[in-house]
Order: sequence, then structure tokens, then C-alpha cells
Amino acid sequence: MAKRFSPDKYVEGILAGDRVMLSRAITLVESRLVSDLELAQEVVNQVLPYAGNSVRIGITGVPGVGKSTFIESFGNYLIGEQGKKLAVLAIDPTSQRSGGSILGDKTRMDSLATNPAAFIRPSPAGKSLGGVTRSTRESIILCEAAGFDAIIVETVGVGQSETAVHAMVDFFLLLMLAGAGDELQGIKRGIMEMADAIAITKADGENVGKANAACAEYQSAMHLYPLAASGWMPKVSICSALQNKGLETIWSTIVNYLELTQGNGYFEQKRRNQNLQWMYEAIRQGLEEHFYAHQQVKQQLPSIAEEVKAGQKSAFAAASELLRLV
Repeated sequence: MAKRFSPDKYVEGILAGDRVMLSRAITLVESRLVSDLELAQEVVNQVLPYAGNSVRIGITGVPGVGKSTFIESFGNYLIGEQGKKLAVLAIDPTSQRSGGSILGDKTRMDSLATNPAAFIRPSPAGKSLGGVTRSTRESIILCEAAGFDAIIVETVGVGQSETAVHAMVDFFLLLMLAGAGDELQGIKRGIMEMADAIAITKADGENVGKANAACAEYQSAMHLYPLAASGWMPKVSICSALQNKGLETIWSTIVNYLELTQGNGYFEQKRRNQNLQWMYEAIRQGLEEHFYAHQQVKQQLPSIAEEVKAGQKSAFAAASELLRLV
């Protein structure tokens, strides 16, 4: 087991911008050990006053849209052109069979991974809702306390993860492909309403014409949705991560969004509501863990599960019976 330190030691290292200590603290909040959980909570509580000063950007899109390539180019732009310190929390898909995780984002972001102003942390999604690690929110706080003023959270782009990430970021960017059929981009229907901006990727070479056409199509489509509570009308643009084109436009869109929402009070209201949502999610997770850790539940669950599988007992009756044990 990795070495554990006192809460003060973690906090001191994080506030000093120590990458090694930051990584160890994130490992701590990812741990499922009760002792680690208590230590992690203490660390997060102590650094909380130093967090909250970043722009949190969620990035999603269908597999193949080039999320990692885009994040690398956009990340280098934020650091080189905007002087940002960037943390990337990349949620990797975890195999539901083996529990193994790809964790390949660092190898796909070579130049960004070696940039001293960047911190990339791939995390296995595990069994968390929609592929978002339960510790991602705490990791955001730790990274902010360590001095990172731009946080990118990348989703696996396969369903409910978008909803979960949307609930923890300030700005939600949806990456789309030009010329891909609706059957490939079926994911878009559920998340276009959540997007604060859409970027048509791979707009280079022969794809430029298709990208411009798609841009006009999506811009028209966005006008069909009711105006968001933020008062912001989502923008659509094209970009090429390979040619570093369109990155400035996307950042300008984010800045304009922040100016609007910070000016009308929506930004602060959204952050407060997210904090409350995080609490309720933590309660739900805690209750679930408490339930499965209960001794009587552990003893009776296997036999009751077999009865349900065999059709001898309804799932609802079985659940009620188990819940009464706690």
C-alpha cells in the first residue's frame, strides 16, 4: 500500500503546487478504504477555501471525434497563448468484465503531458454513474487549490456521463464530426440542450466544406431550443486540432459565456446548486456503500439474489426484504 501522510502534509504540498503530492491526494480520494476516505475528506476540507478560482470546462463527444487530440491542442493554446495553468481530468473507460482501465490519455497527449504548466490525470471510471469517477469533484477542488486556473474534464462520451459532468463544470463543450450520419451521432440528441457550445472538429483538408455546412446546420438547430436559464445562446464553430485552427474562437466563446453569466449572477447560482447536488450524490453513494457493507446484507444477499434469478421472488420484494435488514 502507498505511503500515507498527515492531512497537513498533503495540504502543505498541494498549496505549494507539488505535483507528486497532488497526485497522491487524488489517489487518496479515489481509494475505497474507509481510513483513506476519512483522511481524504480532511484534506479536501482544509484546501476548500483555496479552491473555486478556476474555469471548469467539460468536454464530450462521440468516440472517434478526437477528444484527446483536441484537448492537447486546446490545452497547449490555453497555456501558451492565455498563460493558464491547466489540469486535465480524463475519465477513462473501465472494462465491466475485468475491471481494467485503458488509462491511455497520457500517451495520446504527448506534448501536453510534458508541458510544465499542465497536469493530466487519467482516472478509471469504475462502476460510477455514466463513467464519471466518484472522486472527480474532489479532484477538481484539489487541482484548484494547487493553483490550476483551468480544469478540463473529459468524458468517455458514451451516455449518462455527459449529465454527470455537466453537473460539475461551468462550461460544457460538445465536439461533433461533420458528415457523420445521425445513427453515429445519436448521442447528440440528449446532450445538445446541455451544450454551451458545439465545435465541429477535424475541419481540415477536404473536410472544411463539410464542417462549414455542419456548422450552419447546427447553428440553425440551436435556435429551436428554448433559451437557457443562463440567458446564453449556444455558439457553434469549426476547428482543426491538427492545424491549431479555431481554438481562439472557442476560448473567446468561453470568455463571453463567463462574462455574461458572472454578470447576471447565474455563474454563482449554478456553482451553489452544484455544491448541493454533490452533497446529495455523496449521500446516495454513502448509503449504498453502507448498505452493502452491512453484515446481515452480506450474509443474505447471495441466497436472495439466487431466488430472484430463479423467479422465486420478485425483485421489488427482495429489495424491500434486504433494505429492512439495515
